[in-house]
Amino acid sequence: MSPQGTLNGSAALDGVHGVHLVPHSPFALEEINQHGDIHQPMCGNSLFGAGQRPTVQRVWEQRPACLRPVHCSLNGDRSIAETIANVITSLPFVALGLQAPRKNLNCKLYANSLIGVGVASSLYHVSRGKLRRYLRWADYTMIATATVCLSRALSNENPKLLMAASAVFLPVQPLMVSAVHTGLMEVAFAKRALQDPELRMAHNLHKMSSLLGGALFIADDVFPETPYLHAAWHLAAAVGVSTCNELLR
Repeated sequence: MSPQGTLNGSAALDGVHGVHLVPHSPFALEEINQHGDIHQPMCGNSLFGAGQRPTVQRVWEQRPACLRPVHCSLNGDRSIAETIANVITSLPFVALGLQAPRKNLNCKLYANSLIGVGVASSLYHVSRGKLRRYLRWADYTMIATATVCLSRALSNENPKLLMAASAVFLPVQPLMVSAVHTGLMEVAFAKRALQDPELRMAHNLHKMSSLLGGALFIADDVFPETPYLHAAWHLAAAVGVSTCNELLR
């Protein structure tokens, strides 16, 4: 049929009750009720409308932002050399975990979590494709776990409500959990350094490495095209972690 014939056929059908032809979309399905209202049925599982979805599913989709998984950055590892650098600079965390004091259960958990940080980071940096996003989340979550374990190893007086909330938010907001427990560690480190002069040098090194690490972490996100910034952050963070081990001895 010619294009002109198609147009004429469309014009002829336009007046038929219950038929509505949409230009340029011959496969779109629409219904017109007796009042002239047009309804477009949903596709797939949404055919019955959002209001008829299971209650649990609707509640889960409307959960607040704080309970949604962190949006992980996937920058870096644009070359084999950068990947190798990131993996090599992840290994110091494994070494620090092996050397960390293990005088009680909390210290053992922290030491093992440091090993987990090094392993998770290495796996993330060598990964590619869809798996990379999940391993980035695992990397962030393992870092947060290490901060919680360190906070617990330094003090058994942390409020139970705080520890319970940390366990709940750990899988979905690891960066927030890391920030809270890192802050607790910084306060504990500063207090101990004031009481013990032998820790002051370690505390000063910790402060410098923490400031440098924070600057590199931000720079890595702001300048994603700059190579080896992430590897430099690994090294600065490793120095900071090594000074924290002095608190546990």
